[in-house]
Amino acid sequence: MIAATMPIQRPRDAKLLVVDTAGQISHHPRPALATLLAPDDLVVANDAATVPASLFGIHVPTGCPIEIRLATRRSLAADDRCFTAVVFGAGDFRTRTEDRPLPPRLAPGDSLQLGPLRATVLMLLDHPRLISLRLAGTAREILDGLARHGRPIQYAHLRAPLAMWDTWTPIAGLPLAFEPPSASFVLDWWMLAAFRDRGIKFATLTHAAGISSTGDPRLDARLPFDEPYRISPSTAALINDSRSRGARVVAVGTSVVRALEDAGREGVVRPGEGLATQTIGAGTSLTIVDALVSGAHERGTSHHELLRAFLDDSTLAAIDCELEARDYRTHEFGDSVFIEATIRRDIPVPITPRGDPCLR
Repeated sequence: MIAATMPIQRPRDAKLLVVDTAGQISHHPRPALATLLAPDDLVVANDAATVPASLFGIHVPTGCPIEIRLATRRSLAADDRCFTAVVFGAGDFRTRTEDRPLPPRLAPGDSLQLGPLRATVLMLLDHPRLISLRLAGTAREILDGLARHGRPIQYAHLRAPLAMWDTWTPIAGLPLAFEPPSASFVLDWWMLAAFRDRGIKFATLTHAAGISSTGDPRLDARLPFDEPYRISPSTAALINDSRSRGARVVAVGTSVVRALEDAGREGVVRPGEGLATQTIGAGTSLTIVDALVSGAHERGTSHHELLRAFLDDSTLAAIDCELEARDYRTHEFGDSVFIEATIRRDIPVPITPRGDPCLR
């Protein structure tokens, strides 16, 4: 598959691959999504805006240049100043993440000067690139420092530097995601009006979508990290009502799947804040979500692995072939897929936390 190389949100001319409940594959323009949904379906999207989570600075003990990529944190609280971060040495997004040098040797207590922000290394997390850190200052000072000095996390497949507004979806609200919840690029006001006209319900939740790649296969195998989310009482009520009536719940993005399946472990979605600690993939019984709108993801990524909860491996392989044969674009500004779950189980299998040592 071919990576989308331009930071252009393409709601009108992008492609949409569709897999129905029988495993049949078809191709459509992406604006056709509304016509493929049924009246009374409930579409749920992630309304988190993207934080400028890439911070360049200096490792104070050595004076060496570093790049910090904030990857996740434990809560959505404004005063939560502790983050898990991926650290690189000199360079920027123009070098492939896999080829970026390691940072200087880090130790707990080390200071990092990141433009106007100062951070302290709290722990090393079993990998030279992975640390926990605390940013100094009030919540307002940290947000101001991120806004003035931070940049969007970016990868080498994009040719030009991203602006922050490139990463904000049309429904973006509070700045809490570390990378864009890019499945929501499928949405625009025309699409939402089409939902309304067809009797399709729409709701949002807030999920702090984390980093999608670290550049190291061993570290990438831990993705996705634990990620906090918030579901409002009104969204929870809509979901539970839809399920009680047999209407479908359609998640826009893998982050929405993680939040809803975590909050609905007992078959009813609970409102409030939570921490999605589970890995969803082959063998996972989906309790809440019936269908998924997502980007076109490459094999080997955590996003692609999550699709195995919806589809058997032979159908997923057929999708991959179709995406390649028809030149679908991957990554955050690429094309989309709409997958109706073909795997359903009568006896739910509990989703168990991974106990990821880097976030415990």
